[in-house]
Amino acid sequence: MATESPDTPLGFVLPDVSLPDSSGDLVSVRSEGAVATLIAFVCNHCPYVKHVEGLFGEVASSYMAKGVAIRGIVSNDVESYPEDGPEGMKDQASRAGWTFPYLQDRDQSFAKHLGAVCTPDFFLFDRDNVLVYRGAFDESSPKNGVPLTGDHLTRALDLTLEGVEVPLPHRRAIGCSIKWIPQA
Repeated sequence: MATESPDTPLGFVLPDVSLPDSSGDLVSVRSEGAVATLIAFVCNHCPYVKHVEGLFGEVASSYMAKGVAIRGIVSNDVESYPEDGPEGMKDQASRAGWTFPYLQDRDQSFAKHLGAVCTPDFFLFDRDNVLVYRGAFDESSPKNGVPLTGDHLTRALDLTLEGVEVPLPHRRAIGCSIKWIPQA
């Protein structure tokens, strides 16, 4: 069942943490000197992510060339969803043409800190690591017939690169719920 992201207050600061990539190497979610940082909560098994992953890879490459740091984050419980583990992450990155760091939020603390609830869910931070956009890639979903464009995210990226505020309201992200680790 689809989950919609809540509103997130703008001005939230991106925490300075490091997470392991699919090989276990630690990578900072921040990137010093980046003109902006885009955090994308994604995963390998979600049909909403699969729907956007190819075009998102193209968008990511284009904006990385403009100095935007991009981090993909998988926060799902990999015990229950092993396809979202390291091997699935590698397969997805290869399939989708993702060249940005794809990181594991094994204890789900990063997703909880940001308030992420679904995949895909996009958080855009300006050069000072302040949240300026949280929301959807575009209006398309796997079954609604709306063409995939990435227009909501690219507009937010363009405005941020121009130093212009992204106007509210932001289109809430809709996708598969993050698969939370069962609490003992």
